[in-house]
Amino acid sequence: MSTAAANPDARPITVRRIKFRYPTGSLDRHYVQGDLMMSHIVAMMSAVFPEGEDYFIRSVRSFSDQITDPVLKTQVAGFIGQEVTHGREHRELNGRLQQMGYPTAFFDRLTCRTLNWLTRHLPPRFNLAVTAAIEHYTAVIAETLLTDPRAQDLLGENEVRSTLLWHALEESEHRAVAFDVYRTVGGTERLRIWAMRLTTADFVIGALINILASLARDRAAYNPRRLFTSIAALRHSPFASREVVARIRAYNRPGFHPNDVPNTELIEQWNARLFGEQGQLTDNLR
Repeated sequence: MSTAAANPDARPITVRRIKFRYPTGSLDRHYVQGDLMMSHIVAMMSAVFPEGEDYFIRSVRSFSDQITDPVLKTQVAGFIGQEVTHGREHRELNGRLQQMGYPTAFFDRLTCRTLNWLTRHLPPRFNLAVTAAIEHYTAVIAETLLTDPRAQDLLGENEVRSTLLWHALEESEHRAVAFDVYRTVGGTERLRIWAMRLTTADFVIGALINILASLARDRAAYNPRRLFTSIAALRHSPFASREVVARIRAYNRPGFHPNDVPNTELIEQWNARLFGEQGQLTDNLR
């Protein structure tokens, strides 16, 4: 029996046709509630999403001929559809952030070269293991945003908040797909855990470099009081809590599965909140 068929949490993955708009002047320079660091952190995360989503799709598609279970096949199709939309919408956001002074275009090109190199020169199963690891990171961050009011309050009420809430919901919906494909095609626990360790090192070092480079272009970052106040606030960020670190580290446990932490109620709650009859984002659906 396949991983998907054996998984009681297997669910349809909805591909939503959605559009977000960022008219000139609609966002403040430091659009995350005026916070210097968080504005740059979110911008640099968004900068790598489009090429990252393309890499995830390539990594999963390379094993599509080995997926025979109809449930997992359907989930893979939903995963790909959602990731295509994520890439398109973050490219739109990144264009606006570039106009505001964030170096999103540069890091988009750098990410493209890096991930294309991985695809060309490393084994497909390793790329799939990396994809599953990064999907775990994004799912933990996404579910922190959806469960912690402090995280939601950080984003204010602008269109970036709407984009990230939608993205977070869909990351939660498909969080186990790449993982299940990896297991289905015979990926080992050893490779899975080593891929996560390498991904963590790259994630931490790469994110730090990107954020510092972005800050270097921002005059506000040269105000010591503002900079260090913003850095100090990161210690209390809901995204850096012990619970978040513990969830990320759980991936290294033999026998781990993303659905060890149930999220069905969370998905139902946010699906109704964002896309129900009176949902916050129903006007964004196309």
